[in-house]
Amino acid sequence: MSVNPPFRADHVGSFLRPQSVKQARADHEAGALDDEGLRAVEDAAIVDVMAKQQAAGLQSVTDGEFRRAWWHYDFFDGLDGVSVVNSDHGIQFTGVTTKNKVLRVTDRIRFTSEHPMLRHFAFVRDHAPAGVVSKMTIPAPTVLHFRLDPDAVTTDAYADHEDAFDDLAAAYRDAVRAFYDAGCRYLQFDDTAWAYLCSQVELDKAAERGIRTEGLAERYAKLVNDALAGKPDDLVVTTHVCRGNFRSTWIASGGYEPVAEQLLGNTAYDGYFLEYDSERAGGFEPLRFLPEGDKTVVLGLITSKSGELEDTDAVKRRIDEAAAFAPREQLALSPQCGFASTEEGNTLTEDEQWAKVREVVAIAGDAWA
Repeated sequence: MSVNPPFRADHVGSFLRPQSVKQARADHEAGALDDEGLRAVEDAAIVDVMAKQQAAGLQSVTDGEFRRAWWHYDFFDGLDGVSVVNSDHGIQFTGVTTKNKVLRVTDRIRFTSEHPMLRHFAFVRDHAPAGVVSKMTIPAPTVLHFRLDPDAVTTDAYADHEDAFDDLAAAYRDAVRAFYDAGCRYLQFDDTAWAYLCSQVELDKAAERGIRTEGLAERYAKLVNDALAGKPDDLVVTTHVCRGNFRSTWIASGGYEPVAEQLLGNTAYDGYFLEYDSERAGGFEPLRFLPEGDKTVVLGLITSKSGELEDTDAVKRRIDEAAAFAPREQLALSPQCGFASTEEGNTLTEDEQWAKVREVVAIAGDAWA
């Protein structure tokens, strides 16, 4: 098994919220529980979920994203110049829509030391079980751009949505440094944009929103690299490429071929969590663009969308198939996504969730014995 992240058996980061957290958040929203009371419930649940991650055999732990309602909006809302506001629409998934929330860029984009997720990470750092790595997950900068509605930028600071790229990259450089200074050595950028670039349907929707889709993969690679410029050598930064994960539904279909060369070959990430739990992800051929060396592709072959366990032999065969296109020693295994990208969570039980995690650990132990 691997010593450094991303680990041979790894995970994306979010876990089903326990009932204690769901009730506390509802009570807080209703005014029946104050901020300190909510934080105390979250603290206890996070200590518990970190212990469960270690007990399942994982080498890194997160806070399960228990303090968030969304995998991405909470982080963006903490940036200067960005707000999450009520809207007449949400994000459309297959057969279901999220709450009606959208992003607004109201001023120059900045990351400051007051961002609440620095405190969130500090709690994980201080309470993680001994012998495991504290991992932090945040949305990638590309997500902010791709999710913007045509009227989302309300400041004169940016004439065009892409005019914000320089400030956005600078904000992320500051975020990377701030998390590093707080002790983080394993940081993950969660990203739906690259998967949407593999879907003609989503590209057409983006064009309708006014996004210039031609050459966007190249511009996104530059945005990522600008955001990671000056990254400390002992900080591992990975990305999870998500096809949509809300109440066990999805958004994007299409293999990685349209973006693989830019994503795998031309971005400064140390690792790539790629979803491979369904036919919508296509084949493993795009892995040929993974440069030989230290980069790792984490194969998301175990679905987080249902509680049914996979056939372990079939998963091992798929790892063998992937190894025909990328060095086996540069591959790893994980669930395809988190178990709760939003507070609602996917449609499986907590027991099924942990069985899935143990399945990842067991299969990886055999496949890379």
